[in-house]
Amino acid sequence: MAMKTFVHEQHTYNISYEIVNPSAKHDVIVLHGWGSNKEIMKQAFEPYLSMFRHIYIDLPGFGGSTNHVVMNSQDYARVLEILFELIGVKREIIIGHSFGGKVATLLNPNLLVLLSSAGILIPKSLNVKMKIKMAKIGNSIGLNNFTKIFRTKDADALNQVMYETLKKVVDEDFSKVFENFYNNALICWGEDDTATPLIAGEKIHTLIKKSRFTSYQGDHFFFLKRAKAISAQIEQEYLK
Repeated sequence: MAMKTFVHEQHTYNISYEIVNPSAKHDVIVLHGWGSNKEIMKQAFEPYLSMFRHIYIDLPGFGGSTNHVVMNSQDYARVLEILFELIGVKREIIIGHSFGGKVATLLNPNLLVLLSSAGILIPKSLNVKMKIKMAKIGNSIGLNNFTKIFRTKDADALNQVMYETLKKVVDEDFSKVFENFYNNALICWGEDDTATPLIAGEKIHTLIKKSRFTSYQGDHFFFLKRAKAISAQIEQEYLK
């Protein structure tokens, strides 16, 4: 594991990352989802893609990386752009899971690999809408501690900065971002995913013009059991 420290817009970032196969010719960057870290992505993909240099990164505020400012997805992408410049990483292939898929798309790699990516807004259920309304009412009358019971599970154990960051990124509509991505893309999805349902992946496929869509048996973390097949797709697409 390595750490790179730098200042961006008067804020200091300590970004934890790890490089596997350091002498390989091509780069593949791997980005985790919200509430996760680089270790879960390394667990999936380290045994494969042997012809590539793997760069596993803890996004700011997760794993070993720090964050002290409220961010949106564009901010995350800019921080990673600075990191890439500092450590000499090429944006050839970027794999992004869930929230990491949004950041990966903004980074405009030669080949984008989306694993159950966030970014398509699905209409909220009546139950969720009621929880949001109750939380807003509670906050307006000073019952902030009480309204914590209405938070999403993704907000559990978050500090205030990361909770405010979550509120920013969760409602970002990336339809136009996907539509304006013009490089090649592989879109891989879990058929039983309830966090980012299959319909969201199919929608992204229609928006990204040069994309291939594959669904796999499994949930939001389907890639943990399907990394070999996904890696074979990547090699076929990029090394052809």
